[in-house]
Amino acid sequence: METLTHEIAAAAARMVVEDGLDYGAAKRRAGQQLGAPPRTALPDNELVEAAVREHIALFHADTQPRELAALRRLALVWMERLAEFRPHLAGAVWNGTATRLSDITLQLFCDDPKSAEIALIDHRVDYAAQTAVGFNGAPVEALSLSSPCPELGEAVGVHLMIHDWDDLRGALKPRADGRAPRGDREALRKRMAQEAGA
Repeated sequence: METLTHEIAAAAARMVVEDGLDYGAAKRRAGQQLGAPPRTALPDNELVEAAVREHIALFHADTQPRELAALRRLALVWMERLAEFRPHLAGAVWNGTATRLSDITLQLFCDDPKSAEIALIDHRVDYAAQTAVGFNGAPVEALSLSSPCPELGEAVGVHLMIHDWDDLRGALKPRADGRAPRGDREALRKRMAQEAGA
C-alpha cells in the first residue's frame, strides 16, 4: 500500500508542476488515474511536496530557479504595496517549488477584514472576492487578482487571504518538518539572498 501512496504522490507531483494543479486536486486525479480503490489513503502534502521537488530537479532544473526568482520578486512588489496589512508569503512561491504556472499566495493580517479590499478599490485594482479555507481551517475572505510579470512575459494570479490580526501568532508556528510555513518580507529577502549565494 505504501508503494501505491508513493505512486500517487509522484503522479500528483507531475500534475502540480506540469499542469499547475493544487495539491488536493492533483492527489485526487492521480488516485483516479492510477485506479486506486475509492477509500485509498492519499499521500499527505509533505510527501507530495517532496515528490514535487524531485520532479523539478529531474525535469525542470534548468528553468525553475529563474521562474521562482521572478515570482518571488513579484511577490515582494505586492508585499510592499500591502505592507500595512502585514503580508506573509505562503505556498509554492515561499517554499521554493513554484514554476511559471504557480500563483502567488499572500496571507494578510488585518485589524479590519474589509480594509484590504478597500485598499484595492482605492488603487483601482480589479479583483474577485470569494471565501476560502484559511491556514487555521476557518473560512476566510480571499481576494484574487491578476498581475503582470514582465520577467515571465505573462500575468500571474495573486491571491490575498484575509486573516484577523490575532491569527498572526499561530501563523508563525513551524511545520512538523521544522520549516516555516510562511514568511514576511524580511524572511523572503533573506531566503532569496541565501539561495542566490548557494
